Amino acid sequence: MWDQAERFLVKDKHIGPLVKKYGSCTLKPRKKKDYFEDLVDAIVQQQLSMKAAASIFERIKEKISTKWDVKKNHKWRKDATKSVQVTPEKILALSEKELRRCGLSFAKIKYLEDLASKVKKGEVEIHKMGKLPDEKVMEELIAVKGIGRWTAEMFLMFSLARPDIFPVDDVGLQNAFKKLVKENMKSDKMEKFAERWKPYRTIASWYIWRSFEN
Repeated sequence: MWDQAERFLVKDKHIGPLVKKYGSCTLKPRKKKDYFEDLVDAIVQQQLSMKAAASIFERIKEKISTKWDVKKNHKWRKDATKSVQVTPEKILALSEKELRRCGLSFAKIKYLEDLASKVKKGEVEIHKMGKLPDEKVMEELIAVKGIGRWTAEMFLMFSLARPDIFPVDDVGLQNAFKKLVKENMKSDKMEKFAERWKPYRTIASWYIWRSFEN
């Protein structure tokens, strides 16, 4: 879906070689039913390594799976988390003690509870965000406790697949960017440099991340 973006970026001396090396960008919009789960995952990831965050998120899904399967008198399977849908009701049904055992800090538990409560009450109309402009999505999400600019940007990029987001505060992107341009830039200079990739800074960011992963 990013053919035009790739044709544009392949001409750039920094991103062009990455487009040729890694092929097509695989970012695509997520289904509406996954929006809440994506935000839970993004909150879990805050200030953690990807490996640690993935482990905690998997434990949350496992806890949800065992709790709901017991209610339904189903036998829990080890692979059951693959089909688990994380919802506001299921997060709110977990106790603080259960969430702590999953590896969440007290602060993140409060963040998840606030998100779940606001979505359940309709104060954050998460399923309508796909139709909102980037700025409005940012505004609504940042009103939730514990959701800042970085978390909102991750949602815009990886859930809504918005094409022109540049998450300058992301540590992984900063490290990969420094390696790519062979210069240690401050955030404001990074943002200015990235303007050459408009209106496809999301896709440029994806390629920069890929270069660092490998």
